[in-house]
Parts: sequence; C-alpha cells; structure tokens
Amino acid sequence: MVVNLSIQKTINNYMLNIVLFGPPGAGKGTQSAKLVDTFQLVHLSTGDIFRYNIKNETELGKLAKTYIDKGELVPDEVTISMLEKEVEQIKEAKGFIFDGFPRTVNQANALDAFLKNRNAEISMMLALDVDEDELVKRLLIRGKDSGRADDSDESIIRNRIKVYNEQTAIAAEYYNQQGKYHGINGIGSIDEIFNRLSAIIVESTR
Repeated sequence: MVVNLSIQKTINNYMLNIVLFGPPGAGKGTQSAKLVDTFQLVHLSTGDIFRYNIKNETELGKLAKTYIDKGELVPDEVTISMLEKEVEQIKEAKGFIFDGFPRTVNQANALDAFLKNRNAEISMMLALDVDEDELVKRLLIRGKDSGRADDSDESIIRNRIKVYNEQTAIAAEYYNQQGKYHGINGIGSIDEIFNRLSAIIVESTR
C-alpha cells in the first residue's frame, strides 16, 4: 500500500508526465482515472480524442475512423495533430497522463519535441503487462457492454493486439534506453494494480 504522505510529497514537488502503456484491454483507462485523482494530473486518451473527433465528424476524425474500423494504427501525423490541439487547450496542469500515446518511436520523438517546447519532458513510462487470451476476454466483455464494434469481433481484437506487438511495443525500448521504462503486472484487482503503479511513481520521484 502506498503511503498517502509520500503521494502528497510527490504531488507538491514534482511535475509528472506519464506515458501509460499497454495493449488494448490492459486496463489503461481504469488506472488512468485513479492516477489522475491521486496525483492531480490531466488524462489525455488518444482513444477518447479519436472518438470525440469521429463523433463530431471532423476531418481528422473521418480519416482516423477508416483505420480504427480495420483495427489498424492511425497514421502518426493524424494522431499527433489531434493530441497537440488537445494539450494546447489546457493552460495549467501539474502534469499529464498520456494514455495510448505514443505508439511508435516517431510519435515518441514528436512528443519529446512538443514537450520540450513547453519546457517539460516525459517523467516515466508505466507499462501494463497482460497476456493475449486475457486481453481478448476482457475486450469481448467490454464490447458487449459498450457496443463498440472494434471490441465485438475477436479477429479485429487479435489483429489490434498483433499490431501492438509488432509495432507499438517497439516504443517501449525508446523509453527503456532513457531509463524511464517500468513494466507492471496488469493482472489482479484494480486496487492491487494501482498500488503497484503508485509505488513506482513515488519511488521514481524521490
């Protein structure tokens, strides 16, 4: 269990910019919500940003939808443009959780450059590790509950995981080379996983 005093000290004395990493269904959204509340961060989910743009039928949203519907990665330039617009709207923040971004080394480089212009940097990458069969099970359940098409077809789900393993996971090495990568067991209760994440944050920012 993380000590509340340690968390409060972290909040008061450290600017946190966290990349929360993991395959589809790893629980990034759930853990992001808890981390945001505890560490007073702003949650930036590329999935949420995509869905907003798709729902409102922006030009970027229409383009992104053609890739998402096939379980493929949205091109970097589209993702980066959406994210930068979102960040620019937030004038003050103690830090951000980047959920689902960056997914490629090119995106990681672009994010570093963008944050550098704001006199900031990524503090750490926290990666949730979950095996494929568990991911598929979670996503099929989510698809029934939410009605999301990309979570209702097992072949699309497995293709998304395959794309993640072949392309996205490479970005983890980018942060590993910077000494910022931390792998976390993503199996267990929500609170158990949250405590693992929080312990690493507190230890890394002392």
